[in-house]
Amino acid sequence: MTTRQLHRKDSGFRTGSVMVLSFSHFIHDLYLSFLAPLLPRLIDKFGLSMTQAGFLSTVLQIPALINPYLGTVADRMNGRYFIILAPSLTAVAMSALGAAPNYYFLLLLLFVAGVSTSLFHVPAPVLIHHLSGEKSGRGMSFYMTGGELARAAGPVFIIAIVSVSGLEGYYPVLVIGVATSFFLHLKFRDIPVPIKARDKVPLMDTIRETKQVFIPISGILIARGFMHATMTSFLPVYIELETGNLWLAGISLALVEAAGVLGILTLGPLSDRLGRKNTILLCLVTAPVTMMAFLGTAGWLRYLFLILTGFTLLSATPVMLALVQEHARKGPAAANGLFIMLSFLSRSSIVVLVGFAADRFGLEPTYLASALFGLLGIPFILLLPGRSGVRFWA
Repeated sequence: MTTRQLHRKDSGFRTGSVMVLSFSHFIHDLYLSFLAPLLPRLIDKFGLSMTQAGFLSTVLQIPALINPYLGTVADRMNGRYFIILAPSLTAVAMSALGAAPNYYFLLLLLFVAGVSTSLFHVPAPVLIHHLSGEKSGRGMSFYMTGGELARAAGPVFIIAIVSVSGLEGYYPVLVIGVATSFFLHLKFRDIPVPIKARDKVPLMDTIRETKQVFIPISGILIARGFMHATMTSFLPVYIELETGNLWLAGISLALVEAAGVLGILTLGPLSDRLGRKNTILLCLVTAPVTMMAFLGTAGWLRYLFLILTGFTLLSATPVMLALVQEHARKGPAAANGLFIMLSFLSRSSIVVLVGFAADRFGLEPTYLASALFGLLGIPFILLLPGRSGVRFWA
């Protein structure tokens, strides 16, 4: 695809290019998914408290602070090499976690992986939005499906590898990420990230343009962050403490992520018709209820509610991404960087609070409190721009 073709005014959905980017998202996020299922082993190896374990996720997300500034760079230059480099860099860092000699080296590896995550996640959604034409919700759903599939497959994949090689011997899996970067170089070298303007767009201009979106989204991300932290970062620890079964812990997380994939594929395209605001409201009303039901039931019914929680909790993200891109005309990559920064920072700070609460009160009361906090996001949804009446037709 040439630069001229990429910049022409075409509302068509470019399936092939969207799928290539979604595949690269899958490979990159496969490595990011290693941390949660390995957390019980890392806690044992380094003798970590729950607070220290939660801080690992925080360090992984600290580089999100640079995302808005990285976005302003991506708005003015070709950012395809950010996307190409990221799978290799993330693969090397995340594949070395088990071989880390101490807790501080573990933190360093996670920080490097966090920088790589920023390099990938800032420019990629901007290109997805451009390639999706008038169907941004569908495009963001395909893109996010790559990441959610990775988080669904990753726990089972890495636990299977560690079961054979041991915690310190799984590092050869980094070869997949390195090979993927080489493959993406061959495929992406003629696909530039869209450039809206060569002139520098000040970050404050982007903030002013999108404040009507970002003010309520910030409240939503904070309220949802408690549920997200408990249902992703600490779910394997919660299940293993209850059952003593690491395999079941990994499979439970995979169930949540797989349900998230189905939710994204369903609710992302639905938001093109139902409206972004209505779809986010549907997700954020349902997820806290099903999460509380998960805590209050047992047996197969419990895992049914776990699946429903993953379906609604994780599927709101591509809808919010589409909403941000629709309101950011001057600096789309900078706006995407702001969204990722807010998302990552809310999760990274909250996961430490969740870990602290788990140390002090136990995991089950912390899970219940997190579900109740999720309900606090509903008033912020009502402040989002967009129609509030429910429509099921285009």
